[in-house]
Amino acid sequence: MAKKRKFLLVFFILLCFTSCMTAYRKTVGADINQIFTKLYFTDFNTAWQGALEALKSSRMDVSNREGGFIQTRWTDNTQEKNFIDSFGDANAYLSAKYRFRVTVAKGFFNGVAAIKVSVQKDQITQRDVLEGWRHIETDSIEENTLLYRIGRIIYIKMKLAQIEEEKVKKALEETQFEEKEENEVIEN
Repeated sequence: MAKKRKFLLVFFILLCFTSCMTAYRKTVGADINQIFTKLYFTDFNTAWQGALEALKSSRMDVSNREGGFIQTRWTDNTQEKNFIDSFGDANAYLSAKYRFRVTVAKGFFNGVAAIKVSVQKDQITQRDVLEGWRHIETDSIEENTLLYRIGRIIYIKMKLAQIEEEKVKKALEETQFEEKEENEVIEN
């Protein structure tokens, strides 16, 4: 029983420190943007095309294939932010906008070639004209959704490539079989 109390006490203290640290970071103005990453076991070209296809509904600002960096233009989402916060006690936003930054990088995971895709969403808001723009934390839903879309596109592209490869192998086997039959007919 004493071990359980000791564990709960340590857990409670750690919980207090992490919550205080989050509040401290916000008051100091530290970087509150989070970067969400996922590994995909595919080649760079497939991952790059998957990232571009997942972001095709957004206007591109920067698309650097050699650097593996994609950045969308600022997209206005004032109506969405005001609708979400309309049931809260906060004032409405005068303006709100966001952009995505996606990084595609080559690497290795346990000795196997892998691609690391990182997504960051910059969300800024303005409550009135005199306040200026302020960065706010995102809820991570859109970042994780974008990573999921990229993953599904990569899966589909890899599956299509596998099916195409099987078709080519089958066609080669059929042509080799037909050539053998022709050779046998000629010999007889």
